[in-house]
Amino acid sequence: MSALFTPFTLRGVNVPNRIVVSPMCQYSAEQGEANAWHLIHLGHLALSGAGMLCIEATAVEPDGRITPACLGLWDQRTEAALKPVLAAIRRYSNIAVAMQLAHAGRKGSCRLPWQGGQFIELSQGGWLPHAPSALPYKAGETAPLALDSAGLERVRNAFVNAAMRAARLGMDAIEIHSAHGYLLHEFLSPISNLRGDNYGGSLENRLRFPLQVFDAVRAAFPAGKPVGVKVSATDWVDGGWDLAQTIEYSRQLHKRGADWVAASSGGLSPLQKIPTEPGYQVPFAQAVKDAVGVNTMAVGLITDAQQAEEIIASGKAQLVALARAMLYDPRWPWHAAAQLHATVEAPAQYWRSQPQGLKNLFADGAPGQR
Repeated sequence: MSALFTPFTLRGVNVPNRIVVSPMCQYSAEQGEANAWHLIHLGHLALSGAGMLCIEATAVEPDGRITPACLGLWDQRTEAALKPVLAAIRRYSNIAVAMQLAHAGRKGSCRLPWQGGQFIELSQGGWLPHAPSALPYKAGETAPLALDSAGLERVRNAFVNAAMRAARLGMDAIEIHSAHGYLLHEFLSPISNLRGDNYGGSLENRLRFPLQVFDAVRAAFPAGKPVGVKVSATDWVDGGWDLAQTIEYSRQLHKRGADWVAASSGGLSPLQKIPTEPGYQVPFAQAVKDAVGVNTMAVGLITDAQQAEEIIASGKAQLVALARAMLYDPRWPWHAAAQLHATVEAPAQYWRSQPQGLKNLFADGAPGQR
């Protein structure tokens, strides 16, 4: 039996295989609201055969968006806009649906990537981002506002509010985004956090706010549903956040009931130097899993079925997450199952698409049985 296509349980959520569709920003929302693009984009990925689909980084407050077109979940409008998207997925797919809750921090108020991605000044319709310290992401940009005690409480409450809305929507899981240079990662890294209070300085202090956010989200989300965390295992900058600190952060998360740690890297500094190659971040997931015992999710340049199979079979991680590979080939799990002689769920409307010689590729499962 293929290790990649063995089922896995996260609290009360049964995942039929170890393939996760990574959260991928679409920069296509309108005032934070999901629209037809999200229904089409998430709908077709929900039919991919993956075990879990994670909705893109979803801002917990308007100022927590990366761009003006980022998805949000902070009020009744943004919550209501996601209902038809979830309803369509639930009608036709058994896939587990997670949502990544996020706050962009100092990397907020930017143009869309295909418009250059530059910081949008207040005079051009942007907003003043918030961060642990008044340090801009890039030299020459307007400095963000350092969060005071009231700001910390506001952000923490925003995560709780979004988690409660996610629960009402029926999300199966939440992933808290503390990677890629966004707000919670900014608190973790000594490069971006120069605070002199209880939230800065020592590792214990730098962990404090991200752990408080995790505790608050975990308490607000149904106990039978999982909450995971995405981390950047290293800043790829000398003197920055690194694997040893990531392991300690993961240890504290595990003690608090985190159901997985997705081990990515980078994003905090434009000075980063990342030696990319296939599976280059997998050792981070393995190191965290081996040191802490928490479930880990391997991410980053995982594109080949045998590569993914080896990661799971050798115990380097419990789950693998694909992003760009899934966009390029939305039926990646089908093709992986065919290569690994496994079965995968597919909608009845597509059963006749099986090529000759692969008549046992699709499992017979009706929506709503999970």
